[in-house]
Amino acid sequence: MNAIHQQQPLRILVVEDNVDIAENIGDYLEAQGHIMDFAMDGIGGLHLAITQKYDILILDIMLPGMDGITLCNKLREAGGKQTPVLMLTARDTLSNKLEGFKAGADDYLIKPFALQELEARIKALTKRAEIVEKSVQHVADLELDTGSMKVSRAGKPIDLNRACLKILQMLMQAYPNVVPRNEIEDTLWGDMPPGSDSLRSHIYILRRAIDKPFEQALLETVHGVGYRLVDPDEISV
Repeated sequence: MNAIHQQQPLRILVVEDNVDIAENIGDYLEAQGHIMDFAMDGIGGLHLAITQKYDILILDIMLPGMDGITLCNKLREAGGKQTPVLMLTARDTLSNKLEGFKAGADDYLIKPFALQELEARIKALTKRAEIVEKSVQHVADLELDTGSMKVSRAGKPIDLNRACLKILQMLMQAYPNVVPRNEIEDTLWGDMPPGSDSLRSHIYILRRAIDKPFEQALLETVHGVGYRLVDPDEISV
């Protein structure tokens, strides 16, 4: 049986102006029982993404009216939604990925792509919709409310994309231990990691958010192993 078909039907929004690509995606996923909505431009896509509830958003970067980066950014900031976003792009550079991840994308798929790979990435992004216990975790002056998934440091709110929130949650739960790279990648993407640059990109964004504005760094790279959070005050004791 097809892997994604074993899940409950998903409600999926495809924002793609290439009719052939949109139809191929729709035909493939509808055949597996999923509920599909479509938008051919960024403005219409943003309206649907904000006003409707979807399990995942498949989003092309190059769109008329509003590009995918702007759409994703507005969805995260104005819409306040954490719907998983899988971006479709013909551009495969680190700077482009960083731009998308910063806007709130969860994963990238480079055109042209196999529909089976699209299926695997959808599965990886949606199967871990977590129900987390409401609690507040602390490391030094960094705070994560796992109920609301709100982050702050020294009382200052910090906005993180979905992937960075997951990474931070893993690091705080494991503190003061190291979380291996492969464990983070498995949590984010299952057995279909998008490439070595993707985790590095998320770590870069996370570090800039929780460390750069502050005097003391909390996020530490353990070379060849993974990442951990450190409390400088505890180290100095």
